[in-house]
Amino acid sequence: MQSNGFVPQRTYSRTKKIVFWSKIGILTLIVSYIGITLNRQQHDLQSVFTYWKTANWLSIPALLLLLLTPANWLLEALKWKILVQRVEPITVKEATQGVLAGLAMGFALPAQLGDTAGRLLSLRSDQRWQGIGAALVSGGMQFLAAVFFGTIALFVQLQFETEAWPVAQGVLFWLLVLTMGLAVLAARQRHRLVHLPIRWLQRWEKYWSVASYYTTTELVLAFSAASLRYLTFSLQFYFALLIFGIQLPLRETATGIGLVYLGKTIIPAFNLLSDLGVREATSMWVFGQWQVPAPQILSATLTLWLFNILAPVLVGLFWVWKLKLSTN
Repeated sequence: MQSNGFVPQRTYSRTKKIVFWSKIGILTLIVSYIGITLNRQQHDLQSVFTYWKTANWLSIPALLLLLLTPANWLLEALKWKILVQRVEPITVKEATQGVLAGLAMGFALPAQLGDTAGRLLSLRSDQRWQGIGAALVSGGMQFLAAVFFGTIALFVQLQFETEAWPVAQGVLFWLLVLTMGLAVLAARQRHRLVHLPIRWLQRWEKYWSVASYYTTTELVLAFSAASLRYLTFSLQFYFALLIFGIQLPLRETATGIGLVYLGKTIIPAFNLLSDLGVREATSMWVFGQWQVPAPQILSATLTLWLFNILAPVLVGLFWVWKLKLSTN
């Protein structure tokens, strides 16, 4: 009788190919959209460099953008500290080191593998891999914060439509509401969901079972940290817009930022330089409805990426090196 062991391997290999080519397709569409938009407005990347050269980097918005960068990642570290304490009690400093190491490793590795590995390898406990559940909950909290505020932004946007809600946006709104409802239900049933009666999952249960032990207070605190972090990098986005002379009414600005981060959250990630390109394409599409020139919005989003991702990654490389030294 033919062995069944090869069937899952073929299925897994086929799934990996589908996911890979899907990501390549989405990446191609994003890059093409950015290129076509710039070409349609008769601008090129040289215009972006011109905006960078002429920007006032000593202005108050630029200084505030810089000062909020450590606050951004400190809030992420605080969220991680709250959740990982079920595996190993750590200080805020140790949590920050783990977060930055994970950010650096996640810069190149697929999905959230690098981010999770960096955080777990920074722990000292022999049971560090049980922190996978903590990492999943941490990422889930940030996802829900983006969905929550993005749903509000989408609702405000739809309220100002002159006609009936567009079908696609209306469907998206109710899907987001359903997603949040399911998330709340999953949180309430977390003790049951972790221990699913599925035999092939039970062998891995110990790695995420920590998620079932969180109290309601811990989950609320973690979501609060995620929400504060969301508001922090949203404020950074606002300052980046000001640096390059993009001044819209408050409603349009807040709605636009919320929709951009919503798009970045729900669009499948490819982890090419930490999703570089997703925010840019989404921003050009969202702010384009208010006739914001493409080079200006591209300059703002790339600046945000440099401050919030690239700079912390360079710091995180030091902690990745420390991880290597400590595991030899």
